[in-house]
Amino acid sequence: MTALSIMLLVYYTAVLGLICVYGLHRYWMVWVFLRHRGTMPGPGPAALFDELPRVTVQLPMFNERHVAERVIEAACAIDYPRDLLQVQVLDDSTDESADIARRCCEGLAASGHNVQYIHRDNRQGYKAGALANGLESAHGEFIVVFDADFVPPRDVILRAIHHFTDEQLGMVQLRWTHLNRHDSLLTEIQAMFLDGHFIIEQTARAASGRWFNFNGTAGVWRRSCIDDAGGWQHDTLTEDTDLSYRAQMKGWRFVYDPAVTCPAEVPPTVSAFLTQQHRWNKGLIQTAIKLLPRILTGPAPLKTKIEAWFHLTSPLVHVAIVMLALLAAPVLLLPWQAGGLGLSGPVAFILGTTLILLGTLAACTFYVASQWAQGMSVWHTIARLPALMSLGIGISVTNTRAVVEAVLGRHSPFLRTPKYNGAASSAADPLLGRRRLPAGTTELVLGVVMTVCLAAAFLRPHTLIGAPFMLLFATGYLGIGLPALRRGWEGRSLST
Repeated sequence: MTALSIMLLVYYTAVLGLICVYGLHRYWMVWVFLRHRGTMPGPGPAALFDELPRVTVQLPMFNERHVAERVIEAACAIDYPRDLLQVQVLDDSTDESADIARRCCEGLAASGHNVQYIHRDNRQGYKAGALANGLESAHGEFIVVFDADFVPPRDVILRAIHHFTDEQLGMVQLRWTHLNRHDSLLTEIQAMFLDGHFIIEQTARAASGRWFNFNGTAGVWRRSCIDDAGGWQHDTLTEDTDLSYRAQMKGWRFVYDPAVTCPAEVPPTVSAFLTQQHRWNKGLIQTAIKLLPRILTGPAPLKTKIEAWFHLTSPLVHVAIVMLALLAAPVLLLPWQAGGLGLSGPVAFILGTTLILLGTLAACTFYVASQWAQGMSVWHTIARLPALMSLGIGISVTNTRAVVEAVLGRHSPFLRTPKYNGAASSAADPLLGRRRLPAGTTELVLGVVMTVCLAAAFLRPHTLIGAPFMLLFATGYLGIGLPALRRGWEGRSLST
């Protein structure tokens, strides 16, 4: 075995090991979820308020012309005493959305609702800055946050507020559901991704006593908890996760109540989905860099530290996926020894089987469990798994770019996820202006390479086990690259 073969073997083993470690963690989450499924959301509030407290609903928005009226009207329709409910529309819009939201607020205020329209002429701090600015005039002892694409149910506050009779409770997170789940295969797969988080991850963390995060929307905060934790800060792109960990480091308890659901949209286009993924993954790594050293050296229990590590560093899996793709060509295409990197058939088979069991099947088990727990067809879910796996692979380039930017300390603005309320979109990709190469170029190149590797996998018996992976990689990267490239050219034509 040559020195280069040894180096590539070490590289392959390290990447495989990283994927398998996070795969084992997913198995653990499913196991914890199944153990506690019958006991979540728990016994409910320990008591009820004798007198309901004042509540402020904050609606941060930026250029949300398609959904602004819907969320404002839904917030004002919440079933809660009007003299105790304040609605704040925190609008940083720079287009006609500002006029739409302002007129809606004026009409609702004229009919007796306590709705406050706050418009900033700058986006300092982005969403975190808007939330912090709204707190300066908020009347509520408790703060409810809804993003613009949500439609809060009428009973949402009454079902959540009584948890706060526990004075050590800082935040209650509610479960997201999906208004446009069945609009397309893309929206259905995204819904499955989010179900994995809200059904499995959040339940497992909350039920096992680990720390978990506020998801940026559909949650209720105790105002004094926000202040005690240092308030909203905008040095990461996930201000929600940042504040969540700072609050729990201060000793505040959180509750996850999956029984209270709040419907919202998932991004209907590839470009909108990639924008969201880039922000979430970059923000997680930024938060890891900012807080993990303090968490790991602090007084939190070991189980909490371990889970915080897995949560905040989870985007590293995407880096491993890209590294695995880059390794495929040397393994399959270059003329190494007959064994390919000097690997014997049994060793290659063992490594490939390990990747399947601890990588691929872990993810499949995770998402199948999330759909089964909601009473959805297991067979329908299994039929969607190839598309889910391909999309998960396809977004790895965008998410790897996000990780690298975070590690290098490269600043990027808070790019909102476009929301359409069923309207067709012709807007340009918001990430377009930040790319040196046309959007989708890297994914297309990797997709072509994976297609060649797929053909090469049939040339050697010991590499056939990799053929299904090559197929997933090829379809994933091409499935992201082609729409992104088309979107990029459409955006350029719109701007010229």
